[in-house]
Amino acid sequence: MNTTLAQYLSRSIERNSVGLAVKDTIICLSQASKNIAHFLSKNGLLNNEMGIQTGDVNADGDSQKALDVIADHEIIKAIANKDVAAYFSEEQDTVLLLEQKGNLIVCADPLDGSSNIDNNISVGTIFSILPRKNDSFEIDHITNDALQPGVNQLASGFFMYGPQTTLILTIGNGVAAFVLDNDEFVRMDWEPKLTHNGNQFAINMSNMRFWSQKARDYIHKCLDGEEGTFAKNYNMRWCGSLVADAWRIFREGGIFLYPEDSRKNYDTGRLRLIYEANPIAFLVEQAGGRASNGKTEILSIKPNAIHQRIPLIFGSKKDVANYENQ
Repeated sequence: MNTTLAQYLSRSIERNSVGLAVKDTIICLSQASKNIAHFLSKNGLLNNEMGIQTGDVNADGDSQKALDVIADHEIIKAIANKDVAAYFSEEQDTVLLLEQKGNLIVCADPLDGSSNIDNNISVGTIFSILPRKNDSFEIDHITNDALQPGVNQLASGFFMYGPQTTLILTIGNGVAAFVLDNDEFVRMDWEPKLTHNGNQFAINMSNMRFWSQKARDYIHKCLDGEEGTFAKNYNMRWCGSLVADAWRIFREGGIFLYPEDSRKNYDTGRLRLIYEANPIAFLVEQAGGRASNGKTEILSIKPNAIHQRIPLIFGSKKDVANYENQ
């Protein structure tokens, strides 16, 4: 019999107040993911256009799609009045206060890759669970609780909506993968572990003219093949959906790169530290890989704002080290 998500958490998580709160919150997030997957599966049917722009712009200046908003609401419904003191979302300008006595902070990108909704390419929900550090329920104090370095995360993961609805999860003792089967997440036989090095890179090559010399030099070395510095042939992959590219790297190894570049608003990176980089980095490190901003481990960086952007390079340790050492 396959182990369910609930069974896995019961066996793996500490049975104290914080551990039980983490377990319950992950279960609540899994329920939200089922609802999001259902909405996405109906996209394109009459009155179910999930990829249309709502006319709004989120806190990061990106146009919101209908499913961005729906996913955000589904997560809020799922975690409200539980163990969560506050919710921070890529789709919200500021914190949403929930339970005054809650022990946890949840940060999420409710619908990663939403530009691909109408393209039938996998999209996902990325989440991070942090411990609450401050007893005060004032917005400024609660916001400081979200600005913890990623190494403090209690759990992180992402749900992916594609041919299967899946979950890749860490609670700090390795990484486990689950697939939705008959309304229940069950553990897959595969245990995500990153190879020491890989033979593929994921990057948007169309931006090469804006890259730093460091990024250009690294990719040119990848393209030089067996006769080059890295002495192997690389394949290039790019989905434009972080969760899809991440899943493939967990499966096959290699490196994902979204470096800073010279475009306006890209000079400090593009991906969000607390909503995307930290949760992905926690998973990567727990799977034996490395996640970096090109110089420093992502998990060691203390955020300075809830919507802070950052370069993100992650994957097999050797590949990331090769990039850092350029």
